Amino acid sequence: MHCVDNGGDVRYSETEPMLPEGTLSGEEGDAEEKEEEESQRPPTRNMPKESPLAMALQIVVPFLLAGFGTVSAGMVLDIVQHWDAFKYITEIFILVPALLGLKGNLEMTLASRLSTAVNVGKMDSPIEKWNLIIGNLALKQVQATVVGFLAAVAAVVLGWIPEGKFQMSHAVLLCSASVATAFIASMLQGFIMVGVIVGSKKTGINPDNVATPIAASFGDLITLAILAWISQGLYNCLDSHPYVSSLVCAFFLSLTPVWMVISSKHPASRTLLYSGWEPVITAMVISSIGGLILDKTVSDPNLAGIVVYTPVINGIGGNLVAIQSSRISTHLHFHSAPGEVPEEAKGCYYPCRTFYGTANHRSAQVLLLLVLPGHLIFLYTIHLMKSGHTTLTPIFMTVYLAAALLQVFLLLCIADWMVYSMWRSGKDPDSFSIPYLTALGDLLGTALLALSFQFLWYIGDQDSDVGD
Repeated sequence: MHCVDNGGDVRYSETEPMLPEGTLSGEEGDAEEKEEEESQRPPTRNMPKESPLAMALQIVVPFLLAGFGTVSAGMVLDIVQHWDAFKYITEIFILVPALLGLKGNLEMTLASRLSTAVNVGKMDSPIEKWNLIIGNLALKQVQATVVGFLAAVAAVVLGWIPEGKFQMSHAVLLCSASVATAFIASMLQGFIMVGVIVGSKKTGINPDNVATPIAASFGDLITLAILAWISQGLYNCLDSHPYVSSLVCAFFLSLTPVWMVISSKHPASRTLLYSGWEPVITAMVISSIGGLILDKTVSDPNLAGIVVYTPVINGIGGNLVAIQSSRISTHLHFHSAPGEVPEEAKGCYYPCRTFYGTANHRSAQVLLLLVLPGHLIFLYTIHLMKSGHTTLTPIFMTVYLAAALLQVFLLLCIADWMVYSMWRSGKDPDSFSIPYLTALGDLLGTALLALSFQFLWYIGDQDSDVGD
Protein backbone atom coordinates (compact mmCIF):
# COMPACT_ATOMS: atom_id res chain seq x y z
CA MET A 1 0.00 0.00 0.00
CA HIS A 2 1.32 3.43 -0.88
CA CYS A 3 0.72 6.25 1.54
CA VAL A 4 -0.54 9.68 0.64
CA ASP A 5 0.00 12.43 3.15
CA ASN A 6 -2.66 14.83 4.31
CA GLY A 7 -1.47 17.44 1.87
CA GLY A 8 -2.32 15.14 -1.01
CA ASP A 9 1.31 14.71 -2.06
CA VAL A 10 1.55 11.67 -4.30
CA ARG A 11 5.05 12.47 -5.45
CA TYR A 12 6.36 8.96 -6.06
CA SER A 13 3.19 6.93 -5.69
CA GLU A 14 2.52 6.57 -9.42
CA THR A 15 5.92 5.05 -10.14
CA GLU A 16 6.40 2.91 -7.07
CA PRO A 17 3.84 0.17 -7.89
CA MET A 18 5.68 -0.59 -11.16
CA LEU A 19 9.27 -0.53 -9.91
CA PRO A 20 11.06 -3.90 -9.82
CA GLU A 21 12.24 -4.66 -6.35
CA GLY A 22 15.96 -4.47 -5.94
CA THR A 23 16.78 -3.12 -9.40
CA LEU A 24 17.10 0.59 -8.67
CA SER A 25 20.42 2.29 -9.24
CA GLY A 26 22.21 3.52 -6.12
CA GLU A 27 20.75 0.91 -3.76
CA GLU A 28 23.10 -0.09 -0.99
CA GLY A 29 22.35 -2.30 1.96
CA ASP A 30 23.71 -4.85 4.35
CA ALA A 31 25.05 -7.96 2.57
CA GLU A 32 23.25 -10.37 4.90
CA GLU A 33 19.93 -8.58 4.39
CA LYS A 34 20.44 -8.79 0.64
CA GLU A 35 21.11 -12.52 0.85
CA GLU A 36 17.90 -13.02 2.82
CA GLU A 37 15.95 -10.94 0.32
CA GLU A 38 17.44 -12.87 -2.61
CA SER A 39 16.27 -16.13 -1.08
CA GLN A 40 12.70 -14.83 -0.75
CA ARG A 41 12.22 -13.26 -4.18
CA PRO A 42 12.55 -14.32 -7.81
CA PRO A 43 15.81 -13.55 -9.66
CA THR A 44 16.38 -9.92 -10.66
CA ARG A 45 15.31 -9.18 -14.21
CA ASN A 46 17.54 -7.63 -16.82
CA MET A 47 16.46 -5.04 -19.34
CA PRO A 48 15.62 -6.84 -22.63
CA LYS A 49 18.51 -6.60 -25.12
CA GLU A 50 17.55 -5.82 -28.72
CA SER A 51 19.49 -5.16 -31.89
CA PRO A 52 18.21 -2.36 -34.16
CA LEU A 53 17.16 -5.01 -36.72
CA ALA A 54 15.21 -7.06 -34.17
CA MET A 55 13.60 -3.89 -32.86
CA ALA A 56 12.62 -2.77 -36.38
CA LEU A 57 11.18 -6.18 -37.24
CA GLN A 58 9.05 -6.17 -34.08
CA ILE A 59 7.84 -2.62 -34.73
CA VAL A 60 7.17 -2.84 -38.50
CA VAL A 61 4.22 -5.25 -38.50
CA PRO A 62 2.12 -3.48 -35.82
CA PHE A 63 3.20 -0.13 -37.31
CA LEU A 64 1.84 -1.12 -40.73
CA LEU A 65 -1.27 -2.60 -39.14
CA ALA A 66 -1.85 0.64 -37.24
CA GLY A 67 -1.19 2.64 -40.40
CA PHE A 68 -3.76 0.72 -42.41
CA GLY A 69 -6.19 1.29 -39.54
CA THR A 70 -5.67 5.05 -39.80
CA VAL A 71 -6.02 4.86 -43.61
CA SER A 72 -9.35 3.10 -43.14
CA ALA A 73 -10.39 5.75 -40.62
CA GLY A 74 -9.47 8.49 -43.11
CA MET A 75 -11.57 6.87 -45.83
CA VAL A 76 -14.51 6.50 -43.42
CA LEU A 77 -14.20 10.18 -42.44
CA ASP A 78 -14.08 11.11 -46.13
CA ILE A 79 -17.43 9.33 -46.60
CA VAL A 80 -19.28 10.41 -43.43
CA GLN A 81 -18.40 14.09 -43.87
CA HIS A 82 -21.28 14.14 -46.37
CA TRP A 83 -23.81 12.66 -43.90
CA ASP A 84 -26.53 15.00 -42.60
CA ALA A 85 -25.27 14.97 -39.01
CA PHE A 86 -21.79 16.09 -40.10
CA LYS A 87 -23.12 18.67 -42.58
CA TYR A 88 -25.59 20.36 -40.23
CA ILE A 89 -23.72 19.94 -36.94
CA THR A 90 -20.17 20.71 -38.06
CA GLU A 91 -18.95 20.80 -34.43
CA ILE A 92 -18.74 16.99 -34.72
CA PHE A 93 -15.50 17.58 -36.64
CA ILE A 94 -14.10 19.27 -33.51
CA LEU A 95 -14.89 16.07 -31.62
CA VAL A 96 -13.02 13.86 -34.10
CA PRO A 97 -9.38 14.53 -33.02
CA ALA A 98 -10.38 14.61 -29.34
CA LEU A 99 -12.17 11.24 -29.50
CA LEU A 100 -9.56 9.65 -31.77
CA GLY A 101 -7.01 11.04 -29.33
CA LEU A 102 -8.52 8.93 -26.55
CA LYS A 103 -6.39 6.05 -27.84
CA GLY A 104 -3.38 8.16 -26.83
CA ASN A 105 -4.96 9.38 -23.62
CA LEU A 106 -6.22 5.99 -22.50
CA GLU A 107 -5.42 2.96 -24.68
CA MET A 108 -1.75 3.75 -25.32
CA THR A 109 -1.28 4.85 -21.71
CA LEU A 110 -2.80 1.57 -20.52
CA ALA A 111 -0.57 -0.33 -22.97
CA SER A 112 2.53 1.52 -21.74
CA ARG A 113 1.70 0.91 -18.06
CA LEU A 114 1.00 -2.79 -18.57
CA SER A 115 4.08 -3.18 -20.83
CA THR A 116 6.26 -1.80 -18.06
CA ALA A 117 4.48 -4.07 -15.55
CA VAL A 118 5.25 -7.10 -17.75
CA ASN A 119 8.92 -6.16 -18.22
CA VAL A 120 9.57 -5.56 -14.53
CA GLY A 121 7.77 -8.73 -13.43
CA LYS A 122 4.64 -7.25 -11.87
CA MET A 123 2.35 -9.52 -13.93
CA ASP A 124 4.00 -12.84 -13.12
CA SER A 125 1.55 -13.50 -10.30
CA PRO A 126 -1.95 -14.33 -11.67
CA ILE A 127 -3.68 -12.50 -8.81
CA GLU A 128 -1.56 -9.36 -9.21
CA LYS A 129 -1.95 -9.54 -13.00
CA TRP A 130 -5.75 -9.57 -12.91
CA ASN A 131 -5.92 -6.95 -10.17
CA LEU A 132 -3.78 -4.67 -12.36
CA ILE A 133 -5.87 -5.41 -15.47
CA ILE A 134 -9.31 -5.00 -13.86
CA GLY A 135 -8.29 -1.87 -11.93
CA ASN A 136 -6.81 -0.24 -15.02
CA LEU A 137 -9.76 -1.14 -17.27
CA ALA A 138 -12.22 0.32 -14.75
CA LEU A 139 -10.07 3.46 -14.43
CA LYS A 140 -10.07 3.77 -18.22
CA GLN A 141 -13.87 3.67 -18.37
CA VAL A 142 -14.11 6.48 -15.79
CA GLN A 143 -11.62 8.58 -17.74
CA ALA A 144 -13.29 7.83 -21.09
CA THR A 145 -16.72 8.93 -19.83
CA VAL A 146 -15.47 12.13 -18.23
CA VAL A 147 -13.15 13.08 -21.11
CA GLY A 148 -15.90 12.30 -23.65
CA PHE A 149 -18.24 14.67 -21.83
CA LEU A 150 -15.60 17.42 -21.54
CA ALA A 151 -14.67 17.00 -25.22
CA ALA A 152 -18.30 17.66 -26.15
CA VAL A 153 -18.36 20.76 -23.95
CA ALA A 154 -15.16 21.99 -25.61
CA ALA A 155 -16.66 21.32 -29.07
CA VAL A 156 -19.79 23.28 -28.18
CA VAL A 157 -17.75 26.23 -26.85
CA LEU A 158 -15.22 26.25 -29.71
CA GLY A 159 -18.03 25.97 -32.25
CA TRP A 160 -20.16 28.64 -30.61
CA ILE A 161 -17.47 31.31 -30.08
CA PRO A 162 -16.63 32.03 -33.75
CA GLU A 163 -20.19 31.59 -35.07
CA GLY A 164 -22.12 33.16 -32.20
CA LYS A 165 -24.91 30.57 -32.59
CA PHE A 166 -25.97 28.06 -29.95
CA GLN A 167 -28.61 25.33 -30.23
CA MET A 168 -29.38 23.30 -27.12
CA SER A 169 -30.56 20.27 -29.09
CA HIS A 170 -27.26 20.18 -31.00
CA ALA A 171 -25.27 20.58 -27.77
CA VAL A 172 -27.11 17.66 -26.12
CA LEU A 173 -26.57 15.54 -29.24
CA LEU A 174 -22.84 16.30 -29.18
CA CYS A 175 -22.62 15.33 -25.49
CA SER A 176 -24.54 12.09 -26.01
CA ALA A 177 -22.61 11.07 -29.11
CA SER A 178 -19.27 11.90 -27.50
CA VAL A 179 -19.89 10.13 -24.18
CA ALA A 180 -21.40 7.03 -25.82
CA THR A 181 -18.60 6.81 -28.39
CA ALA A 182 -15.85 7.27 -25.79
CA PHE A 183 -17.39 4.66 -23.47
CA ILE A 184 -18.07 1.94 -26.07
CA ALA A 185 -14.83 2.42 -28.04
CA SER A 186 -12.75 2.49 -24.86
CA MET A 187 -14.27 -0.76 -23.60
CA LEU A 188 -13.74 -2.59 -26.91
CA GLN A 189 -10.16 -1.36 -27.25
CA GLY A 190 -9.39 -2.12 -23.61
CA PHE A 191 -10.21 -5.79 -24.13
CA ILE A 192 -8.07 -5.86 -27.30
CA MET A 193 -5.19 -4.23 -25.41
CA VAL A 194 -5.24 -6.73 -22.56
CA GLY A 195 -5.17 -9.58 -25.08
CA VAL A 196 -2.16 -8.05 -26.84
CA ILE A 197 -0.20 -7.52 -23.60
CA VAL A 198 -0.89 -11.02 -22.28
CA GLY A 199 -0.16 -12.54 -25.72
CA SER A 200 3.13 -10.62 -26.00
CA LYS A 201 4.20 -11.88 -22.59
CA LYS A 202 3.51 -15.51 -23.55
CA THR A 203 5.28 -15.29 -26.93
CA GLY A 204 8.36 -13.45 -25.60
CA ILE A 205 7.82 -10.29 -27.67
CA ASN A 206 8.69 -6.98 -25.99
CA PRO A 207 5.24 -5.37 -25.47
CA ASP A 208 6.82 -1.90 -25.57
CA ASN A 209 7.40 -2.42 -29.31
CA VAL A 210 4.00 -3.77 -30.30
CA ALA A 211 1.36 -2.81 -27.73
CA THR A 212 1.03 0.91 -28.41
CA PRO A 213 0.79 0.61 -32.23
CA ILE A 214 -1.75 -2.21 -31.96
CA ALA A 215 -3.68 -0.08 -29.47
CA ALA A 216 -4.08 2.38 -32.33
CA SER A 217 -4.48 -0.09 -35.20
CA PHE A 218 -8.23 -0.43 -34.89
CA GLY A 219 -8.73 2.44 -32.47
CA ASP A 220 -9.27 5.20 -35.01
CA LEU A 221 -11.51 3.08 -37.23
CA ILE A 222 -13.63 1.73 -34.36
CA THR A 223 -13.99 5.16 -32.73
CA LEU A 224 -14.84 6.99 -35.94
CA ALA A 225 -17.35 4.35 -37.08
CA ILE A 226 -19.10 4.41 -33.69
CA LEU A 227 -19.14 8.23 -33.63
CA ALA A 228 -20.62 8.44 -37.14
CA TRP A 229 -23.25 5.78 -36.49
CA ILE A 230 -24.37 7.21 -33.13
CA SER A 231 -24.32 10.85 -34.34
CA GLN A 232 -26.43 10.06 -37.40
CA GLY A 233 -28.82 7.92 -35.36
CA LEU A 234 -29.34 10.65 -32.75
CA TYR A 235 -29.67 13.27 -35.50
CA ASN A 236 -32.46 11.23 -37.10
CA CYS A 237 -34.27 11.20 -33.72
CA LEU A 238 -33.97 14.96 -33.12
CA ASP A 239 -37.41 15.83 -34.49
CA SER A 240 -39.44 12.72 -33.66
CA HIS A 241 -37.87 11.72 -30.31
CA PRO A 242 -35.86 14.70 -28.97
CA TYR A 243 -35.47 13.12 -25.50
CA VAL A 244 -33.37 10.18 -26.78
CA SER A 245 -30.10 12.15 -26.72
CA SER A 246 -30.60 13.17 -23.09
CA LEU A 247 -31.39 9.58 -22.02
CA VAL A 248 -28.32 8.18 -23.77
CA CYS A 249 -26.04 10.74 -22.12
CA ALA A 250 -27.61 10.20 -18.67
CA PHE A 251 -27.27 6.40 -18.93
CA PHE A 252 -23.54 6.37 -19.63
CA LEU A 253 -22.79 9.10 -17.07
CA SER A 254 -24.72 7.15 -14.39
CA LEU A 255 -22.31 4.20 -14.76
CA THR A 256 -19.33 6.32 -13.72
CA PRO A 257 -19.62 5.69 -9.93
CA VAL A 258 -19.57 1.92 -10.54
CA TRP A 259 -16.28 2.10 -12.44
CA MET A 260 -14.82 4.42 -9.78
CA VAL A 261 -15.54 1.87 -7.03
CA ILE A 262 -13.94 -0.96 -9.05
CA SER A 263 -10.82 1.05 -9.97
CA SER A 264 -10.28 2.11 -6.35
CA LYS A 265 -9.71 -1.52 -5.32
CA HIS A 266 -6.11 -1.59 -6.66
CA PRO A 267 -3.44 0.81 -5.28
CA ALA A 268 -1.96 1.76 -8.68
CA SER A 269 -5.28 2.55 -10.36
CA ARG A 270 -6.62 4.20 -7.17
CA THR A 271 -3.68 6.61 -7.20
CA LEU A 272 -4.30 7.49 -10.86
CA LEU A 273 -8.03 7.85 -10.18
CA TYR A 274 -7.15 10.93 -8.11
CA SER A 275 -3.95 12.19 -9.72
CA GLY A 276 -4.16 11.10 -13.37
CA TRP A 277 -6.63 13.68 -14.69
CA GLU A 278 -4.27 16.51 -15.57
CA PRO A 279 -2.68 14.87 -18.65
CA VAL A 280 -5.85 13.40 -20.17
CA ILE A 281 -7.87 16.60 -19.81
CA THR A 282 -5.04 18.83 -21.04
CA ALA A 283 -4.48 16.46 -23.97
CA MET A 284 -8.19 16.60 -24.81
CA VAL A 285 -8.05 20.40 -24.93
CA ILE A 286 -4.98 20.30 -27.20
CA SER A 287 -6.67 17.78 -29.52
CA SER A 288 -9.82 19.92 -29.58
CA ILE A 289 -7.78 22.86 -30.90
CA GLY A 290 -6.62 20.52 -33.67
CA GLY A 291 -10.30 19.67 -34.20
CA LEU A 292 -11.12 23.35 -34.58
CA ILE A 293 -8.48 23.60 -37.31
CA LEU A 294 -10.00 20.53 -39.00
CA ASP A 295 -13.51 22.01 -38.74
CA LYS A 296 -12.37 25.21 -40.48
CA THR A 297 -10.36 23.46 -43.20
CA VAL A 298 -13.15 20.99 -44.03
CA SER A 299 -15.48 23.90 -44.76
CA ASP A 300 -12.91 25.48 -47.13
CA PRO A 301 -13.46 24.16 -50.69
CA ASN A 302 -9.80 24.93 -51.49
CA LEU A 303 -8.70 22.34 -48.90
CA ALA A 304 -11.21 19.62 -49.79
CA GLY A 305 -8.68 16.78 -49.78
CA ILE A 306 -7.40 17.21 -46.24
CA VAL A 307 -9.98 15.00 -44.52
CA VAL A 308 -8.76 11.60 -45.71
CA TYR A 309 -5.13 12.32 -44.71
CA THR A 310 -5.78 13.81 -41.26
CA PRO A 311 -6.25 10.53 -39.31
CA VAL A 312 -3.24 9.06 -41.17
CA ILE A 313 -0.66 11.74 -40.34
CA ASN A 314 -2.02 12.20 -36.80
CA GLY A 315 -2.20 8.48 -36.10
CA ILE A 316 1.24 7.60 -37.47
CA GLY A 317 2.94 10.42 -35.55
CA GLY A 318 1.18 9.43 -32.33
CA ASN A 319 1.97 5.74 -32.78
CA LEU A 320 5.69 6.27 -33.32
CA VAL A 321 6.19 8.73 -30.46
CA ALA A 322 4.19 6.47 -28.12
CA ILE A 323 6.61 3.60 -28.80
CA GLN A 324 9.58 5.82 -27.97
CA SER A 325 7.95 7.19 -24.84
CA SER A 326 7.08 3.68 -23.64
CA ARG A 327 10.65 2.45 -24.24
CA ILE A 328 12.26 5.39 -22.40
CA SER A 329 9.86 4.93 -19.49
CA THR A 330 10.64 1.21 -19.19
CA HIS A 331 14.38 2.01 -19.27
CA LEU A 332 13.97 4.51 -16.44
CA HIS A 333 11.93 2.07 -14.35
CA PHE A 334 14.80 -0.42 -14.65
CA HIS A 335 17.77 1.82 -14.06
CA SER A 336 16.76 4.89 -12.03
CA ALA A 337 14.91 5.84 -8.90
CA PRO A 338 12.04 8.34 -9.27
CA GLY A 339 13.50 11.84 -9.24
CA GLU A 340 16.87 10.67 -10.57
CA VAL A 341 17.83 10.58 -14.25
CA PRO A 342 20.84 8.96 -15.98
CA GLU A 343 23.97 11.01 -16.56
CA GLU A 344 23.35 11.40 -20.32
CA ALA A 345 19.99 13.07 -19.65
CA LYS A 346 21.30 15.67 -17.20
CA GLY A 347 21.91 19.26 -18.18
CA CYS A 348 20.24 21.30 -20.91
CA TYR A 349 18.35 19.43 -23.61
CA TYR A 350 19.59 19.57 -27.22
CA PRO A 351 17.92 17.80 -30.22
CA CYS A 352 21.00 15.74 -31.17
CA ARG A 353 20.73 13.97 -27.81
CA THR A 354 17.51 12.27 -28.92
CA PHE A 355 19.17 10.54 -31.87
CA TYR A 356 22.78 10.08 -30.66
CA GLY A 357 23.22 10.66 -26.93
CA THR A 358 20.87 8.46 -24.87
CA ALA A 359 20.23 4.78 -24.20
CA ASN A 360 17.20 4.89 -26.54
CA HIS A 361 18.78 6.79 -29.42
CA ARG A 362 18.74 3.74 -31.71
CA SER A 363 15.00 3.31 -31.34
CA ALA A 364 14.56 7.03 -32.18
CA GLN A 365 16.62 6.52 -35.35
CA VAL A 366 14.62 3.43 -36.33
CA LEU A 367 11.29 5.20 -35.75
CA LEU A 368 12.33 8.26 -37.77
CA LEU A 369 13.50 6.03 -40.63
CA LEU A 370 10.08 4.35 -40.73
CA VAL A 371 8.26 7.62 -41.48
CA LEU A 372 8.95 8.03 -45.21
CA PRO A 373 8.49 4.41 -46.37
CA GLY A 374 5.46 4.03 -44.10
CA HIS A 375 3.69 7.12 -45.40
CA LEU A 376 4.53 6.19 -49.01
CA ILE A 377 2.78 2.85 -48.51
CA PHE A 378 -0.26 4.54 -46.95
CA LEU A 379 -0.43 7.25 -49.65
CA TYR A 380 -0.44 4.66 -52.41
CA THR A 381 -3.03 2.61 -50.52
CA ILE A 382 -5.35 5.63 -50.46
CA HIS A 383 -4.60 6.22 -54.15
CA LEU A 384 -5.33 2.59 -55.12
CA MET A 385 -8.60 2.70 -53.16
CA LYS A 386 -9.52 5.81 -55.19
CA SER A 387 -10.25 7.70 -52.01
CA GLY A 388 -9.53 11.33 -51.21
CA HIS A 389 -9.67 14.38 -53.43
CA THR A 390 -6.05 14.84 -54.49
CA THR A 391 -3.85 13.12 -57.06
CA LEU A 392 -0.36 11.98 -56.04
CA THR A 393 1.70 14.54 -57.93
CA PRO A 394 5.44 14.71 -57.11
CA ILE A 395 5.05 18.14 -55.50
CA PHE A 396 2.12 16.93 -53.36
CA MET A 397 4.06 13.88 -52.15
CA THR A 398 7.16 15.97 -51.41
CA VAL A 399 5.24 18.52 -49.35
CA TYR A 400 3.19 15.86 -47.54
CA LEU A 401 6.21 13.71 -46.66
CA ALA A 402 8.15 16.78 -45.48
CA ALA A 403 5.27 17.67 -43.15
CA ALA A 404 5.08 14.08 -41.82
CA LEU A 405 8.85 13.89 -41.27
CA LEU A 406 8.93 17.25 -39.48
CA GLN A 407 6.01 16.19 -37.27
CA VAL A 408 7.70 12.96 -36.11
CA PHE A 409 11.11 14.63 -35.69
CA LEU A 410 9.58 17.26 -33.40
CA LEU A 411 7.55 14.68 -31.48
CA LEU A 412 10.58 12.44 -30.81
CA CYS A 413 12.56 15.44 -29.54
CA ILE A 414 9.67 16.55 -27.33
CA ALA A 415 9.25 12.97 -26.02
CA ASP A 416 12.91 12.73 -25.05
CA TRP A 417 12.74 15.98 -23.11
CA MET A 418 9.28 15.37 -21.61
CA VAL A 419 9.74 11.80 -20.33
CA TYR A 420 13.00 12.59 -18.50
CA SER A 421 11.51 15.81 -17.10
CA MET A 422 8.48 13.97 -15.74
CA TRP A 423 10.64 11.26 -14.20
CA ARG A 424 12.82 13.93 -12.59
CA SER A 425 9.71 15.46 -10.99
CA GLY A 426 8.53 12.06 -9.68
CA LYS A 427 5.68 11.50 -12.16
CA ASP A 428 5.31 8.17 -13.94
CA PRO A 429 5.81 8.84 -17.70
CA ASP A 430 3.72 5.75 -18.53
CA SER A 431 0.67 7.59 -17.22
CA PHE A 432 1.55 11.20 -17.98
CA SER A 433 3.61 11.53 -21.17
CA ILE A 434 1.69 9.67 -23.89
CA PRO A 435 -1.54 11.74 -23.60
CA TYR A 436 0.44 14.95 -24.09
CA LEU A 437 2.54 13.52 -26.92
CA THR A 438 -0.33 12.04 -28.93
CA ALA A 439 -2.37 15.23 -28.48
CA LEU A 440 0.59 17.28 -29.70
CA GLY A 441 0.82 14.81 -32.59
CA ASP A 442 -2.82 15.57 -33.48
CA LEU A 443 -2.28 19.32 -33.25
CA LEU A 444 1.03 19.32 -35.17
CA GLY A 445 -0.28 16.88 -37.78
CA THR A 446 -3.49 18.80 -38.47
CA ALA A 447 -1.73 22.18 -38.50
CA LEU A 448 1.15 21.05 -40.74
CA LEU A 449 -1.31 19.30 -43.08
CA ALA A 450 -3.46 22.42 -43.33
CA LEU A 451 -0.37 24.53 -44.05
CA SER A 452 0.76 22.00 -46.66
CA PHE A 453 -2.58 22.07 -48.48
CA GLN A 454 -2.66 25.86 -48.28
CA PHE A 455 0.85 25.99 -49.74
CA LEU A 456 -0.11 23.58 -52.54
CA TRP A 457 -3.13 25.73 -53.34
CA TYR A 458 -1.02 28.88 -53.57
CA ILE A 459 1.55 27.32 -55.92
CA GLY A 460 -1.16 25.92 -58.18
CA ASP A 461 -1.11 22.20 -57.32
CA GLN A 462 -4.86 22.03 -56.87
CA ASP A 463 -7.39 19.40 -57.88
CA SER A 464 -10.26 18.97 -55.45
CA ASP A 465 -12.48 16.74 -57.59
CA VAL A 466 -10.66 13.41 -57.26
CA GLY A 467 -12.79 10.81 -55.50
CA ASP A 468 -16.07 12.73 -55.74
